[in-house]
Amino acid sequence: MATPTQDWTTEQLLSDAVSKKDILTFLHLNATHDFLVEFKLTGKIPTVVKNAKKDVLVEAYNGLFARQDFRGADEPSEEDLLAQKSASAVVERKEVAVEATVPKFTKSILKKGETAGNPRKGSNVAVFYTGFFEDGTIFDSNVSVKTKKNPLRFRAGNGNVIPGWDDAILTMGRGEKARITIEPEFAYGRKGAPDAKVPIPPNTKLIFEVELASFD
Repeated sequence: MATPTQDWTTEQLLSDAVSKKDILTFLHLNATHDFLVEFKLTGKIPTVVKNAKKDVLVEAYNGLFARQDFRGADEPSEEDLLAQKSASAVVERKEVAVEATVPKFTKSILKKGETAGNPRKGSNVAVFYTGFFEDGTIFDSNVSVKTKKNPLRFRAGNGNVIPGWDDAILTMGRGEKARITIEPEFAYGRKGAPDAKVPIPPNTKLIFEVELASFD
């Protein structure tokens, strides 16, 4: 990238012959990002032109040549940086929108429980459960030990179980039994659980029949 020439005199810059937009466009194309930050000239040109004083732009223009603070050939211009930032923001919004439309779980109540409140984050809960794949295969259960009064105990909402299950428990009443279907990304995700007693493949939707025995 060739070094720009100083085509305007200070007198021309301060006159109506050269607009604020002309000066700022030149600076955005040729100055380093750090230089523009120093003079508070970053951002979209129409917005900066509206707020910047011309004498500041003239000072920046002359200062650029005095300091030789020109951007290198491999350094993106301010417009390129703004375009990259805008593109990243669009991708992030799309990702957030997709995540917002995918529920962690769906629940159908098989047996109603008490209506006097639900567990809160950090509550000690005790549950009996059976986990199924979509084809009906059971991969885990503690129902067989129910007569021994041995439910699964954990603190709800603290990440001790998979996210979809953690959130679903917080919607249940004492004594409630529900069928909970959990999307793969809120179960074991892309990795699955290959080391489980019954291995869970990657990207697997899981179904649980859960009874909330108690909470405190």
